[in-house]
Amino acid sequence: MSTHKEKSLSSSDPHKVEDDFAKEFQSASIFLQPWWLDAVAPGQWHEIVVERGGNLLARMPYILKKKRGLTFITMPQLTQSLGPWLRQYPGKDANRLSEEKQLMTELINQLPPFDYFKQNFHYSITNWLPFYWQRFEQTTRYTYILENLTDLDVIFERFSKAKRKNIRKASKIVTVYHDLPAKDFYKNHVLTLAKQQKKIAYSFELFERIYQACHDRQAGKTFYCVDANNNLHSAIFIVWNSYSAYYLISTIDPDFRSSDSATLLIWEAIKYLSDKTQRFDFEGSMIEGVENSFRAFGGKQVPYFQITKINSLPYKVFQDVISWRKMLRDRSRS
Repeated sequence: MSTHKEKSLSSSDPHKVEDDFAKEFQSASIFLQPWWLDAVAPGQWHEIVVERGGNLLARMPYILKKKRGLTFITMPQLTQSLGPWLRQYPGKDANRLSEEKQLMTELINQLPPFDYFKQNFHYSITNWLPFYWQRFEQTTRYTYILENLTDLDVIFERFSKAKRKNIRKASKIVTVYHDLPAKDFYKNHVLTLAKQQKKIAYSFELFERIYQACHDRQAGKTFYCVDANNNLHSAIFIVWNSYSAYYLISTIDPDFRSSDSATLLIWEAIKYLSDKTQRFDFEGSMIEGVENSFRAFGGKQVPYFQITKINSLPYKVFQDVISWRKMLRDRSRS
């Protein structure tokens, strides 16, 4: 269960510091917010904190799962990143890095015993050395981010020529609407995946909790488009806070993929969000075709860390076997 404590740094004006802390914390990644964690992992998430003199300096939420006698620290579904949150340090870089080392080491030392650890750190965490020194491993992943959404003309011009053409084409075929109900969005995603012989990876109960939590806070919205015959071509679900918007889920009907409606939806979402948040995060993908599409929107490529550690020898052997089999499959396809 959550043990979140909102603390403030000491000051001659404690009310101002509390306001500054609340603003800083609430503008951090939406995925670190307690209300988000309550939606994606109700009663299942925990966190470790570092406090000094009653002041909160660092926190790290995590999900603890047990399976077949093993303990896993993992990520909840539909959550791009977790990792540590550190109170901003205003001093010199040398002092800041020293502070980061101390705080991260304290967080690591508080982790419960585990057999396997895996978290994606938010890209704002650029220093993972304290985890490296504790024998964690890192894989670099990438996302694409559009910054400064207020200048929509500049944003649009950064789109590739093909993306701009797709938007103009789709706008002649479909009409964009907002606020597709959670049940209808989910049913459409199930349907579009079934047409591709795929199954949906998340439950309606999970999606409904996220949808409602975001709706209650004006932090999420569905965008969808239909044609003149009332065919739903595609829909997307975007979540945001003042720091960033995130392209969380998309559902595209393969029968209408040629309309390029999903590109139009992303553009309409960016326009809607231009006065509500600072940036738009495509949430990245290491799949070549998806990465190519995201890159064509002209965003900045930003690396983030996937941090792992295996403490269980049997599980390490199991993971090595899976990696070996995957390598053989990839070689057989090439």
